[in-house]
Amino acid sequence: MSIRDWPEGERPREKLLSLGAEALSDAELLAIFLRVGVKGRSAVDLARDLLLDFESLRGLLEASRKRFCAAHGIGEATYVQLQAVLEMSRRHLACQLARGDALTSPALVRAYLASRLRHLGHEEFAALFLDTQHHVLRFESLFRGTLDSASVYPREVVRRALDLGAGAIIFAHNHPSGVAEPSDADRRITDRLKDALGLFDIRVLDHFVIGDGEVVSFAERGLL
Repeated sequence: MSIRDWPEGERPREKLLSLGAEALSDAELLAIFLRVGVKGRSAVDLARDLLLDFESLRGLLEASRKRFCAAHGIGEATYVQLQAVLEMSRRHLACQLARGDALTSPALVRAYLASRLRHLGHEEFAALFLDTQHHVLRFESLFRGTLDSASVYPREVVRRALDLGAGAIIFAHNHPSGVAEPSDADRRITDRLKDALGLFDIRVLDHFVIGDGEVVSFAERGLL
């Protein structure tokens, strides 16, 4: 049966308009994005099949291009559209963050940093540069690789902070293993950066370790 033949209150689009997007299931939201199904399967049926195939909505959203395009019923055009939607979502979070004091929006800071780093298959060390009023100046990825083998250079971080006129910094890096627990190397690097930046009166406000569904704050742990 086509979705058009469903009762109006059960159609994903009509349900979203009447109840809001939060009332829809993952499959219903994905079906709206897909718009059409495949022969013999509605968009909702296809969405359910994809969620099973990729194990979750997150698994689908973070799938590689090759893996995504190999799935039945979707292809490169859908992959391109989905990547555009994800990037718009990240930019929306960035705009929200830029409008206020980063310290008054800890949940938003976490969500934004997780959106930038959680899906990466390699370890990446990044910084959110802030002015003296804690407004966001810029987000930048600084170093790539495991923190034990790919060096994090305090001198480069200080130089970039001075170039941007930053008065404070929030650091973040991901653990591809999915475990967000800070390592001894994470603590040593944070201490080195804090000492180097302190010479120029630039404060390190926090360092977030981003895992699979969990984000650990150095500040909340009393590690700064």
